[in-house]
Amino acid sequence: MRGIACTWIRGGTSKGAFFLAADLPSDLRERDDLLLRVMGSPDPRQIDGIGGAHPLTSKVAVIGPSDDPRADVDYLFLQVAVDQALVSSAQNCGNILAGVGPFAVEHGLVPADSEHTSVRIRMVNSDGFATATFPTPGGQVDHAGSCEIAGVPGAAAPISIAFSGTAGSTCGTLLPTGRVVDTVDGVDVTCIDNGMPTVVIAAADLGVSGHESPADLEADTDLADRLAHIRSQAGKLMGLGDVSTTTVPKMTLVAAPLGDGTLDTRTFIPVRCHTAIGVLGALTVGTAVRIPGSVADRLSRHRDDGVVRIEHPTGYFDVDIDLTYTGDAGVDIRRAAVIRTARTLFDGTVYPRPAGPHTEDNS
Repeated sequence: MRGIACTWIRGGTSKGAFFLAADLPSDLRERDDLLLRVMGSPDPRQIDGIGGAHPLTSKVAVIGPSDDPRADVDYLFLQVAVDQALVSSAQNCGNILAGVGPFAVEHGLVPADSEHTSVRIRMVNSDGFATATFPTPGGQVDHAGSCEIAGVPGAAAPISIAFSGTAGSTCGTLLPTGRVVDTVDGVDVTCIDNGMPTVVIAAADLGVSGHESPADLEADTDLADRLAHIRSQAGKLMGLGDVSTTTVPKMTLVAAPLGDGTLDTRTFIPVRCHTAIGVLGALTVGTAVRIPGSVADRLSRHRDDGVVRIEHPTGYFDVDIDLTYTGDAGVDIRRAAVIRTARTLFDGTVYPRPAGPHTEDNS
């Protein structure tokens, strides 16, 4: 059985398989079929692959040298469906992004500096850019540290990620409808894309508090039907067309914070309720908080330190957003950055299951 070099990395609150682009088939159908067999999809348990039976643990990063002078490496994110024969490149993943810089150094794509190394990353999915900076004492990646992030036990080395070019990464503009607030299916929503197309909705407008557990929200079939209907209409307003088979836009319910945060959130990706919130999702919701009159702004409590602290089911996520709003949906984003952690879990060879008829149709 022929194996392929693979590194399994925990990035933020997700896990994914990292591959060098040169090690994967150049034909996209062959590549996607291979990744389905690596992950064990389609199967709700992914029992015959390395996937973790959840969208947050069925992810892939493809890394290679970049020919763009603004970047050191290219990063293509692929979401591998769990129970469908589907591999999607329709979105970025900021959690998996946290592992790209260390992977690039450890695999010889970028030389390490003596104390800290910065890796310039082109996010192929959206053609946006990010710079990841992390400790490399003595020219070696050091994953150990005292930085803690909600949703991950223990601590690790901090990875600073500064973004550029994320506004309108999928939809073309930060506010794709040209408005801060739209009314969809009788409720106010803010449609926004600062790296992740997202529909922000006040939880109370859908008959829930926004503080429920993910399991309770997923069990609410009336809520699921309402969200699907709003998502379908909002997707068209955002220029995304028919979104019934895509992973974007995400749907984020917002409510007043319970702790010392700015805003409490529950995010659907797009059907399962996230146990935390994604990096680019947090960046996008944090941006909405900063726009006067948005659905997120209406419910937020601004902190003295200027940080947008987004509460989620397993803790909080801090984002640093600085923007100027000029009215008429005019927004100039000056800074967008987050702190995450990542850790290599294994580095070796993965053996995909043999090809079968259920993996042939991957369109």
